[in-house]
Amino acid sequence: MTNIFKLPNNLNHLEKFEQIVTGENIQIERIISTGQTTTSGQWYDQNTDEWVILLQGEAELSYADDMRIKLKAGDYLLIPAHTKHRVEYTSIEPPCIWLAVHGQM
Repeated sequence: MTNIFKLPNNLNHLEKFEQIVTGENIQIERIISTGQTTTSGQWYDQNTDEWVILLQGEAELSYADDMRIKLKAGDYLLIPAHTKHRVEYTSIEPPCIWLAVHGQM
């Protein structure tokens, strides 16, 4: 058994991606962010839908149409496949803990 809120001892301000479940049509991962953002000029453009919930911390996402969304613990959203988006902000203290589900929804 593992606890979703237990942080690794050696995080050292790095971003960590952990696969929880991987199947034919689904992937569930825990992401721990400590101040990371998307590189300037880069956009995520994923082939699958992504449902994401921010379990801890604060974050801000932006979309190619200039829409911005501020997230706090407990907020979740669905990012449809091929929706260009980027991470503008993630809190350092506390670190962001995300749960992301990728697949066809």
